[in-house]
Amino acid sequence: MSERVLTPRNRGFLFLDSHPAGCERLVADMWQGCPDPAGVPEGAGPVALIIGSSAGYGLAATLAGLKRAGIRGIMVSFEKAPTERRTATAGWYRTAATADIARTAGRDLVFLNGDAFSDTMKNQVADLIEQRFGGRLDYLIYSVAAPRRTDPDAGTTYASVLKPIGQANRTKTLLFDDQGVPEVREVETGPAEGDDVEQTVAVMGGADWERWVDHLAGRDLLGDGFATAALSYIGSPLTAAIYRQGTIGAAKAHLEATARSLNERLNKTVGGRAVTSVNGAAVTQSSTAIPGIALYTGLLRGVLGEDMVPPVRQLAALWDQLTGAAPLTLDDEGRVRLDNWELADDVQAAVAERWEAATTNTIADLADLAWFRAEVQRLYGFSVPGIDYTAAVATDIPWPTHTP
Repeated sequence: MSERVLTPRNRGFLFLDSHPAGCERLVADMWQGCPDPAGVPEGAGPVALIIGSSAGYGLAATLAGLKRAGIRGIMVSFEKAPTERRTATAGWYRTAATADIARTAGRDLVFLNGDAFSDTMKNQVADLIEQRFGGRLDYLIYSVAAPRRTDPDAGTTYASVLKPIGQANRTKTLLFDDQGVPEVREVETGPAEGDDVEQTVAVMGGADWERWVDHLAGRDLLGDGFATAALSYIGSPLTAAIYRQGTIGAAKAHLEATARSLNERLNKTVGGRAVTSVNGAAVTQSSTAIPGIALYTGLLRGVLGEDMVPPVRQLAALWDQLTGAAPLTLDDEGRVRLDNWELADDVQAAVAERWEAATTNTIADLADLAWFRAEVQRLYGFSVPGIDYTAAVATDIPWPTHTP
């Protein structure tokens, strides 16, 4: 078994290696941070499919579903195995840790690693639902953030971009140099050109979510009252030009339109429901790539401190609404809103004031930089309390296997 002493090596917010023990502890901490259900889930538990289960809100959905709803079922993600030169991706190690928790909890979870956009994966999942889980699916959570997608019908590969629509956008952003010294810099992002919007919508919109539902419905695998939720984000007016009003925002609008269409169809066919769940801000591997988001999130933490609601608690609230443990509360667009704590008027006013004052010289007083930097490192298993990073650790952790 390969063992190494691992130290964080990064290019900006992208880290080259992940720490298995740190990832395991992080998952354990998320599990402990998820509130216990009012009553212990009994019996076999509902059957759930979570697409994008190894990171961010998808990981939170998996852990919260286990603890709050006692789910069993299938978790899908796309991660890289360890090699002689590199550790596995952090999601690989997080998945192994999640599998251990599920096993201890006595829940039958199958973890699949592959391209969720492909029909091959859809067929594999459908076969498992049919053969292992009684032929009926109760819940589908869709949480996919990907740079590209190949349409199985046309064979066309689409690529998503992070661009404003209509005109270039200048915004403040937060960077750190090799020594961790923060810098607030203005960056300009050119506007979407050609078919940038259509390409981004094809990757990040609702097309694949709808394909999943259609595929499973075509196999007659949707249970009575089947419910599905796609996880989304709206965010602050401070980041709207590059996010909600940009190419990604167009994709999110398509996702929400897909939810309305699916909701109408599912209600007629299985008495089911489809919603988008609008989550609050968090540090994720995808969000750190968006100009301005790092600065915004650090300032938000500076305003709210411990009152920021972590993803696993947000997803616990979503599971409660989906399962009927709490009333399903929707906004005028038919969306579950888990971001009210972030978008409260007083919170946004305080963040906006700090945003205007933010410079390289003032940022340390306005944002929680120590928390933000640690959160970025924790995405890869570093800066996790309780881990001895001077000790060698096994890196060739196997992917969770399942017995037939």
